[in-house]
Amino acid sequence: MNFRTQRKEELDLNIAPLIDVVFLLLIFFMVSTTFDKQSEIKIVLPKATQQAQPIENDRIEISIDSEGQYYVNDLRVVNVQLSTLMKAMKEVAGNQKDPQLIIRADSNTPHQAVITAMDAARQLGFSRLAFATTHMNEGKAGSQ
Repeated sequence: MNFRTQRKEELDLNIAPLIDVVFLLLIFFMVSTTFDKQSEIKIVLPKATQQAQPIENDRIEISIDSEGQYYVNDLRVVNVQLSTLMKAMKEVAGNQKDPQLIIRADSNTPHQAVITAMDAARQLGFSRLAFATTHMNEGKAGSQ
C-alpha cells in the first residue's frame, strides 16, 4: 500500500476580476447619477460692508441701468451691442493701456448686461475691474 500523503493544491483566489467589476459599477453609478443643484439662498445685490476704495484718475465708469442700457463715463451708448460698447470704451480710454474699469449696475440690471460689459473689458485688455456698490451702513456709493 502506498501511504504517501497527497499534496493539497493551494487555493489561489484571484480578486482582480472582482475589483474590475466593482470599479465598473462605481463608474456606472457615478455617470448615471443626476446632479441636481438646488439653492435656497436669496441674494440681494448690490451692497457691501467694506469702505469705498479711493478713486483713480485713469478710470472708465460703465453704468448699466435696470433695462440694460450702457453709459460710459455718463455718456449714453447708442445700443447694447458688444461692438458698440467696446468702441465707446476704447474711445474714452484714449491712449491709456489699462485704465481702471468701474461697473455700476442697477440691482435690477439683467445679468447678461454685466457679463457683456466684462467681456468687452476683457477683449480690450482691461484687467483692472471693480464693481460699484452701496455701503450697507451709510448708503454711500463706492467701488468694491
